[in-house]
Amino acid sequence: MKSYIEERAMEIAKYIIDNNTTVRQAAKHFGISKSTVHKDCTERLAQVSPALAAEVRKVLDVNKSERHIRGGMATKEKYAHQHG
Repeated sequence: MKSYIEERAMEIAKYIIDNNTTVRQAAKHFGISKSTVHKDCTERLAQVSPALAAEVRKVLDVNKSERHIRGGMATKEKYAHQHG
C-alpha cells in the first residue's frame, strides 16, 4: 500500500475519533467519497494500525446504531419547514 494512503487512513481515523463524526461528514471534510472513507477506516487502517482501527470502529458502530434516529430527525425537520 502506498504511504500516502496509509497516512490518509490514519488522518481520517483521527478526525472521526476526535470529532465523533460520521463517514459522510469525514468524506465531506476531506473531499473524498464515502466509499473511500469507509474502506480506509475498515480495511486499510486495520493493516496499518489495528488499535486505531478498533477505536474508529467503535465510533462507526455507534453512528450506525443511531442512523435511523438521525434520518427520522431530518425528515421531521424537512416537513416542519414546509408550508401548506
